[in-house]
Amino acid sequence: MIVVDVAARLEELRAEIRRHDHLYYSRAEPEISDFEYDRLFAELKEIEAANPDLMSEDSPTLRVGGTPLEGLEQVEHSVPMLSLENTYSTWELGAWYDRVGRSLGHPPQGLSAELKIDGVSISLVYEERRLVRAVTRGDGTFGDDVTANARTIRSLPLVLDRGPARLEIRGEVYMPRSVFARLNRERRARGEAEFANPRNATAGSIRLLDSRQAAARRLAVWCYQLVGAEGHEGSSHVEDLQRLQEWGFPVSPGAGWCEDLSEVEILIERWSHERSDYDFETDGAVVKVDLLEERKALGATARAVRWAVAFKYPPEGRMTTVTNIVVQVGRTGVLTPVAELEPVSIAGSTVARATLHNFDEVERLDVRRGDTVWVAKGGEVIPKVVGVVSTERPADTTPVVRPAQCPSCGSDVHRVDGEVALRCGNPTCPAVLGSRLRHFVSRGAMEIEGLGEQSLQFLTEEGLITDAASLWDLEQDALARLPGWGELSAANLIRQVDGARSRPLHRLVFALGIPHVGERAAGLLAKRFGTLVRLAEADSDDLEAIDGVGPVIAVSVVSWFQETVNQGLIDRLIQRGVNPVEAVEPEGGDGPLEGLTFVITGTLSAPRREVKARLEAAGATVVGSVSGKTSFLLAGEDAGSKIEKAGMLGVEVLDEQGLQLLIDGGREEV
Repeated sequence: MIVVDVAARLEELRAEIRRHDHLYYSRAEPEISDFEYDRLFAELKEIEAANPDLMSEDSPTLRVGGTPLEGLEQVEHSVPMLSLENTYSTWELGAWYDRVGRSLGHPPQGLSAELKIDGVSISLVYEERRLVRAVTRGDGTFGDDVTANARTIRSLPLVLDRGPARLEIRGEVYMPRSVFARLNRERRARGEAEFANPRNATAGSIRLLDSRQAAARRLAVWCYQLVGAEGHEGSSHVEDLQRLQEWGFPVSPGAGWCEDLSEVEILIERWSHERSDYDFETDGAVVKVDLLEERKALGATARAVRWAVAFKYPPEGRMTTVTNIVVQVGRTGVLTPVAELEPVSIAGSTVARATLHNFDEVERLDVRRGDTVWVAKGGEVIPKVVGVVSTERPADTTPVVRPAQCPSCGSDVHRVDGEVALRCGNPTCPAVLGSRLRHFVSRGAMEIEGLGEQSLQFLTEEGLITDAASLWDLEQDALARLPGWGELSAANLIRQVDGARSRPLHRLVFALGIPHVGERAAGLLAKRFGTLVRLAEADSDDLEAIDGVGPVIAVSVVSWFQETVNQGLIDRLIQRGVNPVEAVEPEGGDGPLEGLTFVITGTLSAPRREVKARLEAAGATVVGSVSGKTSFLLAGEDAGSKIEKAGMLGVEVLDEQGLQLLIDGGREEV
């Protein structure tokens, strides 16, 4: 009887503390004093310490963090976390609105406007109303599992009192300005380096391996999207945000519905004056099409959704002096003018170089060596020159002249029709080769450690590396004899290079540096074609048939594989055993489960991720909740409530044997 009473008191305390956490952190409406809250918290800790068998992973006491992790697991997002295109003026915002209207055939029937929080995007999954997974955005397809650290965020509910049993939402984790200031005061007092800005501090905190340290950082979160919820068929984004609030999630206080773009612009103007008063960093607003059906019709590119756009407020700028203007040659041969500057601090970091983008921009700005210029961070990330203070110009300055030859190899430069960039057309240009090699071995590509810029330059100058394929011609004995190397360094590099042969195809496709092909597009190409040879044989029609690959990417891929030097590179890579194969995603209509929608529940013979991949490879769509649109429920042991819902909706339930019959073509027999 005593144990029952203790258990009941534990649940009562946990529920009460969760309620006060929500009132304090999400709604800023505390009902009790800190002293009263601390008494409740102390009682809960005391009872849990005396009854460890009654401990729960959802207890508020665990928000202080658990034991350190060995590393962060990479997790695949059920729905890719794509990026947003940026706009920096109301004119650009209007152009986006016009494009949306042309695509839909009519203006969108309502918009949402939300504050753009400067933090770290995160995906949150709840099962049986309990937080089971928190994953960072990562590359949009895979992110870091930071569940242990997310549990320390006091504004985030660990257990829902209401709402669906299963749901997935997206949010932005941030560090409040007040917390950021306190942490930097403490770090100064300890003689430690200060954090540059709240966003960087957030990114480091959410990935800490010791959740006790993460808990001390006092992160917070605003939720901005309902990805899916069991039993919930929404039609409006703004209504979904209202649902999230009702279920106990913190939603940005600036979110609102707007009838048209003029109402959005009113909010943007108002927020521009108010944003300095917020206890969080916001660098703009996010404007979204409200109706989910219209979003579906608009779709997405390989990188960004078409139904939303970010409006960025003018970034913080500083004046400084241009000491020189140099030309960099990139991996695609593009010549980029770069301003070298008297170092200046902008948004928490020291800036000594700033891109000038292209020579059209140089002429538009009329920027010269010796000029005093305004420098800002484009998107508050990449430094750029945004204006020249002409009244401060020295009398002896002269305009910048467009180069006629590549500064690295001396070859003639050319301009591709429809582009503003100047390019070096020499595929063996040392600068182009160096840039391509740096990209090839970089993280996200082939990721070969031990080959930094200096090592690559040295090995190229020694004639040991001539292109990417020549990396697999390196010999340990020859490397060991080089100045500053030795047996250990040589052996480590050879081991790294050999190990890179097993990198998946999408990493290799990205590493090739095909213009316009980023990591996501490389993944789409790898899944569709499976091998380098099949990809090289594809034409524009084959490529444009892939959802997320448009005509620009298609033309770029075809053109790249038609170049003789690139064909030679592919042949040389294959000869050296660098020829990964990826499971091919069937083309539309080819899969035996094409057009069918599955929900997975219960314990199966393989991990759910593998089963999901198998279904998708057969052409099926896998979703998280059963609805009237579900074709089949694949059920294993301990299937739970989804079987009951499937029965109510008349959705057929399959076991793994039945699924195999379906895949093998026995659809009628199931």
